[in-house]
Amino acid sequence: MHTLWKGSISFGLVNVPVKMHAATESQEFQFNYLHKTCNHRIRSIKKCPSCDLEVDAADLVKGYEYEKDRYVVLTDDDLASLEQPMSRSIDILDFIDLKEIDPIYYQKSYYLSPEETAQKAYRLLCQAMEESGRVAVARVTMRSKQHLACLRVFEQGLIMETMYYPKEVRHMDTVWERVIPTEAELTMARQLIDNLAHPFEPEKYHDELHEQMAQLIESRVAGETFKVEAPAKGRKVVDLMEALQASISMTEKVKGKLELDEGSVEEKAVLDEVKNASSESKETGSDQTTSEKPKSTLTPRKRTTKRAKGA
Repeated sequence: MHTLWKGSISFGLVNVPVKMHAATESQEFQFNYLHKTCNHRIRSIKKCPSCDLEVDAADLVKGYEYEKDRYVVLTDDDLASLEQPMSRSIDILDFIDLKEIDPIYYQKSYYLSPEETAQKAYRLLCQAMEESGRVAVARVTMRSKQHLACLRVFEQGLIMETMYYPKEVRHMDTVWERVIPTEAELTMARQLIDNLAHPFEPEKYHDELHEQMAQLIESRVAGETFKVEAPAKGRKVVDLMEALQASISMTEKVKGKLELDEGSVEEKAVLDEVKNASSESKETGSDQTTSEKPKSTLTPRKRTTKRAKGA
């Protein structure tokens, strides 16, 4: 695994040297623009509109637009002067319960593996965090930017999630707070949630669009045609109660049995009343079966950077 960053985890007087590796990777297919006439790839050119000249990378500087079309130029030395002395350290600030962090704060995941001389200290930190049931909130500087981060145990090792700061998280405008569902609607919504409740099994979820894109590319390479079958459309349901009832009926068919909430007798009576009121609504479903095409083994070609080649 390619090392992206080297530093150390610091908490109290303990220092654990670690290496950072990307924990996730993009599976998106990358396309290039070609000349329609000859199918040759188009080259991107950096050009100054004022001087009407093509500009090399060595002639570029960084500028911040503080007003419309007005910039202040910052040199590499300016940016380097802002780097903290502990920029190679992941400083743990607090240990907290993982459930206290809302997923909206997470950005990207990185694996942290120990240097050869720090395996015992690394394992000690992992085991202590796992037994305490806590994760660490930390601060780290990467690529001249200071990040808030969460360190937690994953697959017997440490993983670091970079996080947004609170001021980077937007808040919703709750214009619907005065809308109050009826008890019957809530009862049926709870029933539908219960019918769809399952343990989390990440392996059963897959990107259908990604698979179809792979099949399309393979078909084009082989000179074949590929047609995506349109999904069957069910009857449009406008009434909320009717939609809930139809959804419950569909999920009960999948589960093979009716599952009622183990709540109060009054709640069950409300559910029965709603079902009786909706008994005349038509149930729709698609019994059509489509033969599954074999899954494609085509994966996006990885772009290797010069830095990765030299690592």
